[in-house]
Amino acid sequence: MRAPSRVPGLTHLRVTFTDDFYVGPGRADLLEGIAETGSIAAAGKRMGMSYKRAWGLVQALNAGWGRPLVETSRGGAGQGGASLSADGQFVLERYRAMQQAARRAIAPDVAAVGKRLDISWRK
Repeated sequence: MRAPSRVPGLTHLRVTFTDDFYVGPGRADLLEGIAETGSIAAAGKRMGMSYKRAWGLVQALNAGWGRPLVETSRGGAGQGGASLSADGQFVLERYRAMQQAARRAIAPDVAAVGKRLDISWRK
């Protein structure tokens, strides 16, 4: 019998706040990547997405929030970049807290289902 390819539990949490603003794992990962790299392009590249796609997500996040979650600065080589605003850091931290709370909340049910799951038919 082969082990499951994933650890059981929460794999996707998308929280919708308004018609124009939601945060899910991809947007949170992009925010985290921007915070870590200081670059929209580098964060997108780490995720395997084009700069155009990453920039579009940043624009959607900023517009949906009503203020910048990601602040950008122009400059020459090595001078420009991006960073999270205080609101961006707040949204990222609260989303990660929601993920952890959801994982804890569903853990007993995931374990109960996992005990009864028959994966012997998988090869």
